[in-house]
Parts: sequence; structure tokens; C-alpha cells
Amino acid sequence: MRLRAEKRIDSPAWMTFMTTALSVLLALTAGGVFLYLQGVSPFAAYAAILKSAFGSGYDLSETAVKALPLAIVSLAVMLSFTMLVWNIGGEGQALVGALAAAAVVRYFPVGSKPAMLSMMALAAVFAGGFWAGIAGLLKAKWNVNEIITTLMLNYIAMRLLEYFVYGPWRDPSSLGFPMTKPFIAAARLPSLWGTRIHMGIYALFFLTAVMEILLWRTRFGYEIRVMGDNARAARYAGMDCMKKVVGVMFISGAIAGFAGMCEVSGLQGRLQSGFSAQYGYTAIIVAWLSHLRPSLSLIIAFLMGALLVGGEALQIGMGLPMASAQILQGLILFFVLGGEFFQNYRVRIDAG
Repeated sequence: MRLRAEKRIDSPAWMTFMTTALSVLLALTAGGVFLYLQGVSPFAAYAAILKSAFGSGYDLSETAVKALPLAIVSLAVMLSFTMLVWNIGGEGQALVGALAAAAVVRYFPVGSKPAMLSMMALAAVFAGGFWAGIAGLLKAKWNVNEIITTLMLNYIAMRLLEYFVYGPWRDPSSLGFPMTKPFIAAARLPSLWGTRIHMGIYALFFLTAVMEILLWRTRFGYEIRVMGDNARAARYAGMDCMKKVVGVMFISGAIAGFAGMCEVSGLQGRLQSGFSAQYGYTAIIVAWLSHLRPSLSLIIAFLMGALLVGGEALQIGMGLPMASAQILQGLILFFVLGGEFFQNYRVRIDAG
């Protein structure tokens, strides 16, 4: 008797939903075991996460603040993932976008808020697009593995940012902390509704709608989906895969760069080391949990934002390290990826 995996011809929508829900439930169960081994009641810990993320209007706004960069970067990476080009560099692309935006504030300040913010956004978009485009060109021209190149470019971006905030751009009045001078008022995205949520949320909704249309209602989206499903057939049909890979990577990096600009302009008000809190990596989980659907990524990003806020509650209220929330994120991704196997394959038992 042996087990045999047989690929499913079709996977209905209810199976996708049930597989994802069961995977998340199993991940939370495994997380509960981890919390129990740390001497913490899983029920108390999950209750603390829910209360800190959704307990009041302020808590909800803080969850939205955490979710905003996650959602934007998830849009960036899901574009390339749709083409089966694995852009793992959303973190680095967001960092260079923030770096470019800070450079505009430092060297080209103007008093007009629309002009200042437009210049910052353009600089961030081109910087992020260029950073991802390097990996896209290497992939398209010489088939260099984009997972390796985008990951390595993340570390280069981190070191670049640290060079400037520890070195020539460091604020003399920061008491040695690695950060620039506060941005001028014209370089700050306005806050909304008396919270820390900023106008970047409108850009998020706009980008989500554009990405939904781009991927599922345009020829461009159809072509990159075909290339992801069967690159050889796409080339046979006359599609220019090389240009598409570079173009998709540029657009992906540009969106991630814009996310970095929104974070420093709308929330931080200056450039500083570690401002991104590794949102670029968590955004990969958001993109995968949303099954590469932009509209669904808004919900998943909000729930991941709740987990990040809850991680802070675990750290402050229960003495657990902040890494506890990252372990829960990793478990969710692990179980969801495992669940996709059963979504795409059925296991049969052959009598030997």
C-alpha cells in the first residue's frame, strides 16, 4: 500500500476558503502550543491580542497604521508573484524609496505641500523601481535567480540607509541616535480623523483598485498570468517575456518604494534606522494569504496589522519577546503553504 498525489483538475472556491481557514486554525493551534511552552496561557494571549488590536477606536486606528505599509508592499510583490517572478525584495525597495524621499527633503525643500509630496513620491517610485529593475534585468537577460538578487539587494539597501542616518544625514541634535532632522511641514502627509492614520490610506485604496483592474481586466494582466502559467507557451504566442519581466519588476519596486515614502512622510516624520519594522517580509505573507487578489489583501493586511499590534501587547503585558508575533506569522505562512498542497492535489491510497 502506498500514497500517491494526484493533481486536481479544478479547485472550487469553497475548497480554497476551507483550506485557508483550516490552515490558519492549525497555525494558531501550533502557536498556542508555543505560547503554553513559554508559560503563557494561549487563551489569555489571544484575548490580549484581540483586545489590543480591536478594543477601542484608538486600537483600531493603530492596527490600520500597521496594516497600511503591509498592504501597499503586498500589492507590489503580488504583481511579480502573479508572473511567478519571486520578488523577495519589497523590504529593500521600500527602504530605498524612503531614502530617495528623504534626499528630496534634504536637498530640494519647497514650501508647497503638493509640490513637495509629489517630488518625494516621484523620487521614491523611481528609486524603488530601479532597485527592483536590477534584479529584473538580471533575471530576464541572464536568468539570474531573482530570489537571491532581491534578497541580497535588501541588505545593500539596509547598509545604505544606515550609512546616511549614522553618517552625513544624522541630526546633530539627536543625541547620537541614527536619524535625520525632522521633515519640514510641507513634506509630511496629513493625518486623518485625529489619529496617526495618514493620507497614504487613500493612495492604498486607489492602488488596490488599479491593481485589481490591471491584473484581471487588462491585456497586460492577462499576459503576465499566462507567462506565469506557461512561459514557453507565452513566448510561442509572441509575448515579449524579457520586457515583461523587467517591466513587472520595475512596477513592483516602484509600488514598494512608494510605501517607504508614505511610512517616513506620514508616520515617522524623518528617516531613521529600522523604521520599516521588516514590513517587506510580512507583506509576502499577506500576498500569499490573499491568493494574489488585491482586494482581499486589504483584509489580510489588516489582520496582520492586528497581529503586530498584539505582539506589542504580549511584550508589554506578558513579558514575551516581540519575536513571538513573528513566530505566529511564520506558522501561518507555513501552514497555508502546506494547505495549498492539499488544495492542488488529492492524496490517494494505492493497494500494493
